Amino acid sequence: MNLAELKSLLAGHPHHVFRLQLPDGADVPVSFHVTEIGRVHKTFLDCGGTLRETTTCQLQVWVGEDYDHRIETGKLAGILNKGAALLPDESVAVEIEYEKEVISQYTIDSHDVTPTAVILHLTPKHTECLAPELCGLPDLRLPAIPGKSNRCGPSGCC
Repeated sequence: MNLAELKSLLAGHPHHVFRLQLPDGADVPVSFHVTEIGRVHKTFLDCGGTLRETTTCQLQVWVGEDYDHRIETGKLAGILNKGAALLPDESVAVEIEYEKEVISQYTIDSHDVTPTAVILHLTPKHTECLAPELCGLPDLRLPAIPGKSNRCGPSGCC
């Protein structure tokens, strides 16, 4: 979900409770706070030698001791508006950073709207080879060859 889509979703339901559901189906406790809104810009060289850049809008959420705290969609919309100057435009993807056992970053897989809540369903971020053709990676849908790695090609880029 990009920032424009999230803002539109929030604007369409300004008095709903805002909820987050983790990939395992567990909910982030409803008393969470949005402690940061940030622009995360990453410039990197992939394993094939291509220079790449990505920019995302990252929302950090934290669960404090104030169990009566609830964030509504209108309040989150206000937080996003305050952070607008940080972001290049509203087409950037939104990611959620949350600490359960470890600090993890999630993308938004989908959402539900109930009569009282907007629920974002989170999915974990994954790593991947961005230059599989240069790394000689095999088709990972093929069965593994005994004694050989099915993940890395002969070029040694992995």
